[in-house]
Amino acid sequence: MPDAKERVQLPNIIQEIVASYKDDVPVNRFFDAGLPTDCDVIALLQTLRAVLYAGYFGQHRMDKDNVQFHLADSVYLLYERLREQIYRSFRHSCDRADFPTCNHCQDRAEAAAIDFLACLPELRRRLNLDAQAAWDGDPAAKSFDEIISSYPGFHGITIYRVAHELHRLGVPLVPRMMTEYAHSVTGIDIHPGAKVGDSFFIDHGTGVVVGETTIIGSNVKLYQGVTLGALSFPKDERGRVIRGVKRHPTIEDDVVIYAGATILGGDTVIGQGSVIGGNVWVTHSVPPLTKVTLAAPKMNYQEASLEKKLRGV
Repeated sequence: MPDAKERVQLPNIIQEIVASYKDDVPVNRFFDAGLPTDCDVIALLQTLRAVLYAGYFGQHRMDKDNVQFHLADSVYLLYERLREQIYRSFRHSCDRADFPTCNHCQDRAEAAAIDFLACLPELRRRLNLDAQAAWDGDPAAKSFDEIISSYPGFHGITIYRVAHELHRLGVPLVPRMMTEYAHSVTGIDIHPGAKVGDSFFIDHGTGVVVGETTIIGSNVKLYQGVTLGALSFPKDERGRVIRGVKRHPTIEDDVVIYAGATILGGDTVIGQGSVIGGNVWVTHSVPPLTKVTLAAPKMNYQEASLEKKLRGV
């Protein structure tokens, strides 16, 4: 607890903080409708997992006879949570933000929530292929239960695919909040705007970065520490970054990219069936069926003297 002297100083500090809000800067925000919150978005993702993977996540014991009953409860709850967070995300940029309510944003939120829920069967189909890719690609996997409940790569891909559908529907803020949550818990950073094909597998996963305009084909496998990034950021005549251009690479079908590889540039294409070795730096296109590796290092072995061995040096 602050002592008497410190408490006297607190009102002045508060006034200085308040004064800093009078400046017109981007970190100020005065708006009646609240933004989506981290806690609400995480709760939304947890409800989504209970729908996408009934029986794995959630409070109910599932079987084929009761799945419709329990899923109905989860879907209605998901709709309410989703509609509220989408509404908040639309409201933040609405030109009628000064009004206490906005029926236009409410209508958009309800439509987007329904459109997203209609995508869930297709989303489950694609996630099933991702789970199969993990099983086929990792001999350490003991079961699909293990993959779905504990693999960080699969968790990161699940959240990415959810966020990508919301991004595709034009929902602001929420998709990026979702993928940043995935980033915080898995170490995998996939922008929701990236386009990823079927049967995607990320092994281990920590440190993987996939930029916004990346295109990834089907049957692609990434290891930890892979970066699919931008080589440079084009700017206009005033020196401002030009947005909306392709800055990140294209990875065609059946490509394997090993740990620590960095592939940069919007014009860079990794051809179908290629293998990119660990720790390489690629900024130019690679033809199909190409193997890219670093030159083998020359190892220098020196025999330690018996005296040093005995001394443990």
